[in-house]
Amino acid sequence: MVCLCIFILDVTVKTYLIGWEEFRMNKWLIGYTVVIAASVVDWMLSISMMCSESLRVRRLIRPFFLLQNSSLMKKTLKCVKRTLPEIASVILLLGLHICLFTMIGMLIFAKSDEIFTYSVYLHARTLQLIILILPALNIDIFIYVFSFLLGTYLLMNLMTAIIYNQFRGYLLMSVQTSIIRRRLGIRAAFEVLCCPGRGHTSTQSEVAVNMFLQVMDRVHMKSYWREAIIKAAQQFPDGFINGEAFQRLFNELDKDFMKEHPPKPVYSSPVLRHIQIIYSHFYITVLGNVVALANVICICTVLVLDSEKSGLEKNNFYMEILNCIFILYYLIEMLLKIVAFGWRGYLSYRNNIFDGFLTVLLLAIQIAIFITYRIPYEKVDPVPGHVMALWEMVRLVNMLIVFRFLRIIPEIKLMAVVASTLVDLVKNLRAFAGILLVVYYMFAVLGIWLFQGAITPPSNTSLIFNANVENKTDGPFSMDCGTFEQLEYWPNNFDDFASSLVLLYNIMVVNNWHVFTDAYTRYTTEWSLVYFVAWWLTSSVMWVNLFVALILENFTYKWDRSNALSVEDVERIAYQSTVQLIFREHVQEPTEEELLAQLQQHPHLHLSW
Repeated sequence: MVCLCIFILDVTVKTYLIGWEEFRMNKWLIGYTVVIAASVVDWMLSISMMCSESLRVRRLIRPFFLLQNSSLMKKTLKCVKRTLPEIASVILLLGLHICLFTMIGMLIFAKSDEIFTYSVYLHARTLQLIILILPALNIDIFIYVFSFLLGTYLLMNLMTAIIYNQFRGYLLMSVQTSIIRRRLGIRAAFEVLCCPGRGHTSTQSEVAVNMFLQVMDRVHMKSYWREAIIKAAQQFPDGFINGEAFQRLFNELDKDFMKEHPPKPVYSSPVLRHIQIIYSHFYITVLGNVVALANVICICTVLVLDSEKSGLEKNNFYMEILNCIFILYYLIEMLLKIVAFGWRGYLSYRNNIFDGFLTVLLLAIQIAIFITYRIPYEKVDPVPGHVMALWEMVRLVNMLIVFRFLRIIPEIKLMAVVASTLVDLVKNLRAFAGILLVVYYMFAVLGIWLFQGAITPPSNTSLIFNANVENKTDGPFSMDCGTFEQLEYWPNNFDDFASSLVLLYNIMVVNNWHVFTDAYTRYTTEWSLVYFVAWWLTSSVMWVNLFVALILENFTYKWDRSNALSVEDVERIAYQSTVQLIFREHVQEPTEEELLAQLQQHPHLHLSW
């Protein structure tokens, strides 16, 4: 109820601020009000029934509060809604493919009972064909192999291409609208700043830099954006900014913060200057990568040689000596780099932070080994008489050393592009993951309503044994090879929310999903297939394909940009890789006349031109 009161206060304030007329035109706010009202009514019913009811409608509509508070998620959802009619023809083609090969299979194998052990009805054959177009089964029959190849490698890939192409078109339109809205707002700010109460024409207008800087000091935005815009504004020598330059100032909003490296310290000692020159060179980084590779090769060699030995036969002496030598090199490298770059300069590089943290951690573990086992010698007792056995501590050191080898990623262009793409997914594709989370939530709640308690594991284990022997029991229980019961998939159910999420994920990645659908059709009703196929179409066909396609778009954008850059400059691509910039070259900028025409018609802005 506290949450609902906060939502009521939120929608009340928004309605008051924008006015009744704007509220009537805003579908999201109207839906917000309806969802809040339905939630309050459902809450009152729960209170009147002492919270004993099992069906609560507000659980199913609760994700609306997440959607309506994110403009990017609403924009993405709108693009998905507009995309659905465009891909209906391909979904229809996929359904036609399934039904056609279903009927062909029934006609060819009508009397071949040994081929299929399922029902002979049309919907069962349809399910088998749906399963067949997924990479989960192999049936050595030509007609079904052909159906598998056609469905998996042609129709499903065609589905991915069409979904992405159509969605990308609407996303491009959305980005176009967003850019126009930003340009309009910036142009309105320009008009307000340059001519408050003055009637000269906008083509001759300019904004005083001093006034602009005063306004920027009061604007609420991230500090690095403000600093970048102020720095760009201070570059105008005459102290005035025209309209075109004013628009360009705010291009910094498309960029993320990229920390500048502080200057290197100045030394008077010739020795320190030589160390600074040597350890600032790129070849030292290459040498460090070679040493890290040699360390990993040594660990692999020792592990292969000891793979056939038992724990008592393994000798950790040589492994420990090798680790001591390499860790000593890592420590010297870290200290000399600190001398070369200074503390602040050393920590301004993410690679150095990664290396330094692991080096300090390795050094601490190595000191702990020395304290616990004294100086390691060849006949160390392998029996753990301490908190951790020597082998366990050495294994922890080896894992950290292998993990440290990831330092080579920023030094190889392709690996750096791939790694930066993965990082940008978290930043730029949060809206898609958020909507997928909403869909997961809704299907999980719906699955709990429909199938909670439908499948329960037998309490008597002898039942499983007898069923395995006789291969026949009363009711839906079955111990045939490959069934839900024989595979012991009992935790995959809809009895609670967490188990529902796991089961939905298994179906999304088509991990033996025919086993789950078969079990729920036996334990509930054959109409349960509608729920599972709907989830497969929503998650696997629609959303996963869209997610993969956008990953490819992000990677393609970065790769095209990186071809003309050096390895050191690849990380700067992440500095300019927002969704707007990915589609910027395909977006048409609004003209000056269009902006002025929209400003004249704006209901909340009155300028005296």
